[in-house]
Amino acid sequence: MSTYDDLRALYVNCTLKKSPDRSHTQGLIDRSVHIMQAQGVQVEQLRAIDHDIATGVWPDMTEHGWATDEWPAIYEKVLAADILVIAGPIWLGDNSSVTKRVIERLYACSSLLNQAGQYAYYGRVGGCLITGNEDGVKHCAMNVLYSLQHLGYVIPPQADAGWIGEAGPGPSYLDPGSGGPDNDFTNRNTTFMTWNLLHLARMLKDAGGIPAHGNQRSEWDAGCRFDFDNPEYR
Repeated sequence: MSTYDDLRALYVNCTLKKSPDRSHTQGLIDRSVHIMQAQGVQVEQLRAIDHDIATGVWPDMTEHGWATDEWPAIYEKVLAADILVIAGPIWLGDNSSVTKRVIERLYACSSLLNQAGQYAYYGRVGGCLITGNEDGVKHCAMNVLYSLQHLGYVIPPQADAGWIGEAGPGPSYLDPGSGGPDNDFTNRNTTFMTWNLLHLARMLKDAGGIPAHGNQRSEWDAGCRFDFDNPEYR
């Protein structure tokens, strides 16, 4: 069996609740983190709403009129992680405003390059966890996972998990009687998601990331076309 103790994972909790308020999303994160830590993975967590993350699509918004912006420091944590898990609640059938802001700021740095001339997020894997008491788990996961792969993350099979209670007002994941922590479907998917992230991160790290041919922005800008057949060049 592979070892994973040289991997690092970052969980970003996109709850609307500031610390130390109880976060139902955190309850589901804890299940996944437990598996990671049992394998020796170095796990870091942050609750995005506790940080002054400016709105915008530039790497550092203090260069664009904002007085403060903690995103550049968070971005360094993102780059240090082999695995990124975006976790958040459902509101009005969609991802929380905090989730959307985090995705936007990830996008803000997507044009930055790594040492091989690829986009900076190449060689990392991504997944998501969704909680709520209304429909929307698959819709929210679809949005997050599409966004991550578009930015350069590799998405393993079954890279999402979630829990929703009975549709409409009702108990949330950690509420007494919700059944959330004991739900076999959620527990199975959370476990599968976590292990799939571990396996793919292991494979990528052992391979030295995504091969740097045919996907180097620096080389494309320099004129290399990687066998792209454009009639205009004939």
